[in-house]
Amino acid sequence: MTHQTHAYHMVNPSPWPLTGALSALLMTSGLAMWFHFNSSTLLSLGMLTNLLTMYQWWRDVVREGTFQGHHTSIVQKGLRYGMVLFIISEIFFFAGFFWAFYHSSLAPTPELGGCWPPTGIHPLNPLEVPLLNTAVLLASGVSITWAHHSLMEGNRTHMLQALLITIILGIYFTLLQASEYFETSFTISDGVYGSTFFMATGFHGLHVIIGSTFLTVCFLRQLNFHFTSNHHFGFEAAAWYWHFVDVVWLFLYVSIYWWGS
Repeated sequence: MTHQTHAYHMVNPSPWPLTGALSALLMTSGLAMWFHFNSSTLLSLGMLTNLLTMYQWWRDVVREGTFQGHHTSIVQKGLRYGMVLFIISEIFFFAGFFWAFYHSSLAPTPELGGCWPPTGIHPLNPLEVPLLNTAVLLASGVSITWAHHSLMEGNRTHMLQALLITIILGIYFTLLQASEYFETSFTISDGVYGSTFFMATGFHGLHVIIGSTFLTVCFLRQLNFHFTSNHHFGFEAAAWYWHFVDVVWLFLYVSIYWWGS
């Protein structure tokens, strides 16, 4: 940073925004091809190029922040604002699913039998797997907080242990939800109940997978001594994201599994 007189990060020209946009185009076009013509070639190509772009782009960001010293306190502040705004956008994303659910369930139409759950739908028991999943995610919220405090105190061993526990709990949650999907007596095409249930819980499951991947990358970075007690925004962002996933699940559990059943 000695060659410039300010603390801001002037990003070098990068090919990744272009490859990211092209890979997104390939993925959406590939989805259309898969839905209409049962051909997954374009979709596979889009997913592969998207994964490569993500790996290389984030590799560059890690290099800039950890080894090149570009992430000064002012740059970190901007990154924090960016992460907060991203999480707010995610809140509105899930708000759409909750809106659809409550719009349909608070005043069920005659076509649904005038009741909720609709006639013919046998919902899952909220006191079985969904309750276990709630306990698993709440426990992961405790362990990620433990990991964060251990990192701030400079306790490397405890931080790694707590982070590993969080990742294992995230994987366990995903496996439980996958097994639950196999047990349901209804599908995504079973009217508004099926579509709102699987869209809301399915996208939450996707966020758990993304969050688990985020935490796994932080675990590998911590093994390589990338974080210090006062310079660890990469981990902090992952922890914020994980807490967001936790809170969304509580709303999902109370609304769709418990009240909605």
